[in-house]
Amino acid sequence: MSVRTTTLPSGLRIVTDTMAHVETASLGVWIGAGSRHERPQEHGLSHLLEHMAFKGTKKRSARDIAEEIETAGGDINAATSVEQTSYYARVLAEDTGLAIDILSDILTDSVFDPTELAREKSVILQEIGAAADTPDDLVFDMFTATAYPDQPIGRPILGTPERVSSFDPPAIKDYLGSHYHSESMIIAAAGAVNHDELVNEIGKRFSHLPEPTRVAKEPAKYVGGEQKSKKRLEQAHIIIGFEGVSFNDPSNYASHIFANVAGGGMSSRLFQDVREKRGLAYSIYAFHWAFSDTGVFGMYTGTSAADVPELMPVALDCLGEAAEHLSEVEVQRAKAQMKVSLLTALESSSARAEQIARQMLSYNRTLTRQEVIDRIDVITVEDVRKAGRDMLKTAPTVCAIGPVAKVWSPDKIAARLSSA
Repeated sequence: MSVRTTTLPSGLRIVTDTMAHVETASLGVWIGAGSRHERPQEHGLSHLLEHMAFKGTKKRSARDIAEEIETAGGDINAATSVEQTSYYARVLAEDTGLAIDILSDILTDSVFDPTELAREKSVILQEIGAAADTPDDLVFDMFTATAYPDQPIGRPILGTPERVSSFDPPAIKDYLGSHYHSESMIIAAAGAVNHDELVNEIGKRFSHLPEPTRVAKEPAKYVGGEQKSKKRLEQAHIIIGFEGVSFNDPSNYASHIFANVAGGGMSSRLFQDVREKRGLAYSIYAFHWAFSDTGVFGMYTGTSAADVPELMPVALDCLGEAAEHLSEVEVQRAKAQMKVSLLTALESSSARAEQIARQMLSYNRTLTRQEVIDRIDVITVEDVRKAGRDMLKTAPTVCAIGPVAKVWSPDKIAARLSSA
């Protein structure tokens, strides 16, 4: 097995996967803190911090950071999610040391210059505005806020204009000190990497991390409900959702397979019945998002106001029928697609580094390829049907933007599913 893991005396964990015949190295720092770890007054700070990390350190300007990595032919980026934040780079094997140096510099020695902060706030305000102008994005923010009302997990990752405008350097440094410490971090690398050399370099570069602190996240409580926004749009953007399961739940894989069978591809039930057979929507798909202590299952579609009355019962019947009668052929097809996704990650150094980092944050260990395949293989048709039935019995969440008058209420949706 090519995966190796080392825990430094500080508690910082390093995991690598050396991939033969790969000439580049992908590496990064993954932090087990995201938007749901923010206090109300910190809403949007995780995302702002991700932006500010590239805006200058004590020894590098923002331009220096960009030019150094790109002169070496590499690239560097970051991402914020609900439960994690990541900073990652891809370089040639001989430039791994440079990537580590830059990553450690931006994460341990950023200056948070007020001028840069003001400029980046403006950029994020534009990003928030762009999201508000994109209904097929905005409806998902509405969905999480309705499914988890008045909870950190239900808040949009970008924050609000009012809150983002209020942040100052002390607020950023306080959040950094609380969440960016050795025990919350995973440094992962894949591709043309030497584990021992990497551990030695990281030990020197990340020797001044804050002391670990215990910041409890608020437990998630799925509620469900309804939110509609009437706008003059060509299409109604609709999400119908239900409570799913966490990634620690035994039925997590079965829930993902159900979402795949219901609406995961061109052969799925929703795509074939709603789009191909009836032409009621251009875009329709199902999803299952698993978090550490909760999850959501749902379907999204964009359709004309005239087609909403027919689409609603057809789509719901697809879901209900799948939960009762999906076939062995459909389950095997979904399993094959999951395995291809797994194997595809093993062929890309960037995807592989992210995969092992997320496994370490989620399970405190990496999973072997065979272990994941075995977990998929043991799932039965009845396991998938039960996962679907259990999710569809929960309180519906309905969110829609556009011509929404004919979108069904949660009560009507629940009644349709219970009578199926």
